[in-house]
Amino acid sequence: MADIPSDPPVRLTAAPFTAFDRERSLDLDRIAGQVAGLRADGVHAAFVCGTTGEGASLTEAERMSVAQRWCAEAGPGFGVVVHVGHASLRVATELARHAASVDANAVAAVAPYFHRPQTVEELVEACAEIAGAAGSLPFFFYHLPDMTGVRVSMAEFITLGRKEIPNFAGVKFTHNDLAELGQCLQLAGDDLEIMAGRDEILLSSLAAGAVSAVGSTYNFAAPIYLDMADAFAAGDLASARRLQQVARGAIDLVHPFGGLPALKAIASMIGVDCGPCRLPLRDLDEAARAGLRRGLESIGFLETLEQSRARRAVDETAARAV
Repeated sequence: MADIPSDPPVRLTAAPFTAFDRERSLDLDRIAGQVAGLRADGVHAAFVCGTTGEGASLTEAERMSVAQRWCAEAGPGFGVVVHVGHASLRVATELARHAASVDANAVAAVAPYFHRPQTVEELVEACAEIAGAAGSLPFFFYHLPDMTGVRVSMAEFITLGRKEIPNFAGVKFTHNDLAELGQCLQLAGDDLEIMAGRDEILLSSLAAGAVSAVGSTYNFAAPIYLDMADAFAAGDLASARRLQQVARGAIDLVHPFGGLPALKAIASMIGVDCGPCRLPLRDLDEAARAGLRRGLESIGFLETLEQSRARRAVDETAARAV
């Protein structure tokens, strides 16, 4: 594999877990460790209070507390994008205003997901209100149609959003439609950022032209994806495909073991313990955790992650010595 490039071929943003204690109350003191771990793994930013962060299960005050602590702990060179989307547009604007007040780097929002916008024009109008509350902070639309049920053309959204949202910065594209992703990347040009949002198809997203990605498994497996991106950039497609298959295998294992609770369980196995999930999500019992670990070992995920971390640590040490 090629050495780590000085300018990595993809910028990874982790969608961090929200840490809870045993009573499922916020455990904000774990955030400093999360930041340190992400930095060490080569992640450049965090997308907080999104789907992986159980943002919809938090109160408005809790979301503000989480956002404020991430911004305080991030430090220079590590970005914080605060997800402020909500079923209530009023709440979303309050969260956006708060994110600006605690020096977030950007805000993002899903579409209102109960009373839903039906057209591109309605969606842009709603997003303009949220973006306006964030002042000059960049605003990203979080396209998540499988969860929100809002399925409008992102090409049309980008075209109209450019005109109607002064601080429009791009789209977090969490959908499997690679043709639409490619269309968005083409439209984005140099002034907008399209963040690929499906970890399991990151390699395909890179082939489509993506250079930025947000994902859940970047919380604990970023070195695998960075190695994959390096291999792709070097033309070593066999290695890139193998690494994507290993990562996808871990994601495939997550679904029968409960989705997000299983992701948190994997993270805890490798030193990123963020506590339980909030109800109605149910945590894995010991038997399920053991089965999940066996599955990860059988596909070589844990071994591959260890190898990627070790290789990148050696290369980074060598690069600093030059």
